[in-house]
Amino acid sequence: MKITREEVEHVARLARLALTEEEKDTLTGQMDAILAYVDKLNELNTDGVVATSHAVPMENAFREDVVRPSIGIDNALANAPARVESFFRVPKVIE
Repeated sequence: MKITREEVEHVARLARLALTEEEKDTLTGQMDAILAYVDKLNELNTDGVVATSHAVPMENAFREDVVRPSIGIDNALANAPARVESFFRVPKVIE
């Protein structure tokens, strides 16, 4: 076995999960099966495979950065529920 029951209990504690004894047994077997499958994938020859390759050609969908004038303070704050001078007023979150 690649994973022990103690490791499952540790992961459950980290995730703050309260597992029954039956769930711990089930998860131990399931996680072990996942790790065994990943081990099997490590046997594959990936020489020459480009990282993050796609089945169809991909290109960047972002537009070019173009410098433009800003909308201005008054337009930016036009719908603000509260403002102070030229700033948005927000509730205090730190006491």
